[in-house]
Amino acid sequence: MAPDTTKNSDRENGVTDQGRWIESQLATLAPSSDWQPGVARGFARFNERRSAQNWRDRKWIFAVAILAAACVVVLALPQYRDGVQRLWRDSDFKSVDIGQVSADVKALKDGQAAPDFTLQDSTGADVRLSAYKGKVVLLNFWATWCGGCQVEIPWLVEFQKKYKDRGFVVIGISMDDDGWKSVKPYLAEKKLNYPVVIGTEKVSKPYGLGSMPMTYLIDREGKVAATSVGIVNKDACEHQIVELLGPSHSN
Repeated sequence: MAPDTTKNSDRENGVTDQGRWIESQLATLAPSSDWQPGVARGFARFNERRSAQNWRDRKWIFAVAILAAACVVVLALPQYRDGVQRLWRDSDFKSVDIGQVSADVKALKDGQAAPDFTLQDSTGADVRLSAYKGKVVLLNFWATWCGGCQVEIPWLVEFQKKYKDRGFVVIGISMDDDGWKSVKPYLAEKKLNYPVVIGTEKVSKPYGLGSMPMTYLIDREGKVAATSVGIVNKDACEHQIVELLGPSHSN
């Protein structure tokens, strides 16, 4: 029998039966001449899905933007703003009608008796809230480091000067951590013309103090008439003071 020269040649070239099998399998995997990978189609599908998701996201953003714009318009126009404030006043929520924005104040509501307290002023004299019953009181929680408080204080000085003879008084409750160390120099510099005391947590907690400035208007019977969280609206606050004082009252 003649020797198998093909196998001998394959062995010499390092080709085995296993190698030929692998080559044949690879040959079956070879693409046809007209086959092209669907890269463009794949990217198109990907972009289609991404665009659909982006549109859903944009719809939410668009809806929120419309709602925010509507709120701004309502609060900017006096006739709508007054209507919103009336709705808040007539609801079960607390209407902050001397501040820039209405809000829900959970601590005290209109008509609720203002919690009494006794604190000392810079001379050591007692300042007792209940002693001012029969007057309209503007109770202002503030601090020397509070930027909004510094905006308000000249207005409070003006209110005190303008309406004190009609039975009105401002009481400032400073919440400075170091007490009179910071407050006394501030009083001298700003020339505050109304009583100022140093507050405590025992006093501030019943009033729901969470941020400053915070202002309460208290009527002649010692009941909360209006509240502002943040800087008061000067004109609205003064209007409310005049209403509470009434035309026939004088001190």
